[in-house]
Amino acid sequence: MTTLFLLLALVATAGWITSTVSLRMKALEVRADRLERRLGLVLSHFDITEPELPVLEEVRALLRDGRRIEAVKAYRQSTGASLVEAKQAVEAVALAESL
Repeated sequence: MTTLFLLLALVATAGWITSTVSLRMKALEVRADRLERRLGLVLSHFDITEPELPVLEEVRALLRDGRRIEAVKAYRQSTGASLVEAKQAVEAVALAESL
């Protein structure tokens, strides 16, 4: 009976910790989004553009050769981006190049 009680207490504590961490992470994501929007407004107000990453030239060259997967890999290696972020960035470059 004591073991069951301890196990239930452990599960309840783990659930509480998980929900607390999830709520805190959501709050931090909202704050980061707000700060990114503000930074974007400041940059546009002062007419500042972000410098282009050197890796984008390599990505463009790989895309011109039809090597999309290698372009995603190169982007990930150079920037440390996740697979989803790298794929989205490479697709954005491909779309901009096609226009």
